[in-house]
Amino acid sequence: MSKPVVAIVGRPNVGKSTLFNALAGEMISIVKDTPGVTRDRIYAEVSWLDKEFTLIDTGGIEPDSSDVILSQMRDQAQIAIDTADVIIFITDVKQGLVDSDSKVADMLRRSQKPVILAVNKVDDFKKFMPDVYEFYNLGIGDPVPVSAASRLGIGDMLDEVVQYFPEHSGEEEDDDRPRIAIVGKPNVGKSSIVNKLLGKNRVIVSDIAGTTRDAIDTAITYNGKEYVFIDTAGLRRKSKIKEELERFSIIRTVTAVDRADVVLVVIDATEGVTEQDAKIAGIAHERGKGVIIVVNKWDAIEKDNKTVKEYEHKVRMILSFMPYAEIMYVSAETGQRLPKLYDMIDMVIENSTLRVATGVLNEIMMEAVAMQQPPSDKGKRLKLFYITQVAVKPPTFVIFVNDKQLMHFSYTRYLENKIREAFGFKGTSLKFLVRERNERE
Repeated sequence: MSKPVVAIVGRPNVGKSTLFNALAGEMISIVKDTPGVTRDRIYAEVSWLDKEFTLIDTGGIEPDSSDVILSQMRDQAQIAIDTADVIIFITDVKQGLVDSDSKVADMLRRSQKPVILAVNKVDDFKKFMPDVYEFYNLGIGDPVPVSAASRLGIGDMLDEVVQYFPEHSGEEEDDDRPRIAIVGKPNVGKSSIVNKLLGKNRVIVSDIAGTTRDAIDTAITYNGKEYVFIDTAGLRRKSKIKEELERFSIIRTVTAVDRADVVLVVIDATEGVTEQDAKIAGIAHERGKGVIIVVNKWDAIEKDNKTVKEYEHKVRMILSFMPYAEIMYVSAETGQRLPKLYDMIDMVIENSTLRVATGVLNEIMMEAVAMQQPPSDKGKRLKLFYITQVAVKPPTFVIFVNDKQLMHFSYTRYLENKIREAFGFKGTSLKFLVRERNERE
């Protein structure tokens, strides 16, 4: 089941990014006093008590602005609202209740989503509480006083947020059908691939980037086995707000990837692999999902005997952080190689759930250590005592060492390569945790 999504919305310059950074625990959002400065694709994984959720920071809503960027922010915030399970509506006690706040409140009321009203910049509760009460006039519940900059009142606000999280339904937990998220830039053919596999036009497809507005689940049976494909939204591009819309397509990608076992990263063969493709693929990599890079529109490429090799070199160069990902060249238009996707998906799922016996892992590690001595620093050498696998999806290993400061990432990568040589693990990332213990233990 995917994590709940919480969106922070409000007018520009009320402290959305400051609150986002306070919750995310690091400076991710750009914070400036200029309205409309938040333009990054911004999301973070946040936990409160025993609950985890994905937090979205949005561009400010300026209901009546004639400025192109600010007026369009209303549409982008609407996308965030549609995507979110819970909304934090942030206002500014120092500016007081303004007409724009009422218009934003109307938008939120229409969404029928749970809304937590946070009144920001309350640095002194005694001094500002009479001003906080003014926000009851918005008619969307009790205002919660907070100071994002001073980290005051945030716990009370989060207590309100998490009580609205949907309960995990046992039905979806028990669903063991493979889930495949299809992600990529707008108009690369994500929906066309689903339609071809399905054999009918279930998903609306047109040449306009962004005709798929929401993530759509489609169940497809192949050779007696059922697969669930999650087609993510490609969002409309308008040149001046391209970055904003790209951000929300990323947010929807995040929520779809969370639910998936395998992620198909679709690339347009005619455009080639881009930095935006790398950002989208990075989401699947960070979350430890199985990954297949699907190069679509392969029929539109003029080929010779070097084409595949040269193309793969470019893909591997830009997506160098995921050398384990499988690559397939397909055409949604002609159906070329699409049936082979199922075999590849099955293989990647098998690899992501593969467990290796502890004895075998330790043999591989000892052999690797004998072939390449571990690093040392100031006369102290790294000693590796023991390795064991503790989880799958992705396969996760714990290595016990004498000093984890000495465990350089390059040596971890060397061990990973040795494990991959023995077991393949194609299509899935591997995760390594390093723990310290002394020799007597």
